[in-house]
Amino acid sequence: MTILRDDLLANRTVATNAAGDLREALKTLGAEVVNAGGPVGGEPGGALDALVHDARTAFADGGPDALLAALETMWKTIANTANESLIGSDRGGKVVLIAPEAGAGEYADAARAAIENLARTLSTEWARYGVTTTAVTPRAGTRESDLAVLVAFIVSEAGDYHSGARLELGAR
Repeated sequence: MTILRDDLLANRTVATNAAGDLREALKTLGAEVVNAGGPVGGEPGGALDALVHDARTAFADGGPDALLAALETMWKTIANTANESLIGSDRGGKVVLIAPEAGAGEYADAARAAIENLARTLSTEWARYGVTTTAVTPRAGTRESDLAVLVAFIVSEAGDYHSGARLELGAR
């Protein structure tokens, strides 16, 4: 993580369903990381700065059922978290959606397009609440460390200008 300042996410609370390197990178950069879908700081409606939802695990390399399950889980988590902790908080916040890698299965392109569309739609709908939404679409073979750097950047103040964007990550 030498590319980013050690305290980049200090005083930020991030809810996520991500595991492993991504979760650890957020912590290393100073964020308080909580589980997505649960109360923030033990309190419903607790202060939250960002939600990072990773659809890769739920989608895996699945077919149409995995696609529907991954998107349904994503939407429920986003809607619940936004309504509990972002919308009406007078602070706004960020939502970062991570799509399955390109080539992760027959329906990966559909999942990636749906997540991009959701990010664009929510960025328009929730702009009035100060909530920005960004989709990250990793290409096949994207390193987890590179994904973690990009997500940390988006969650930081430096990422405030990104909303409704699809950021594709990885080599062509």
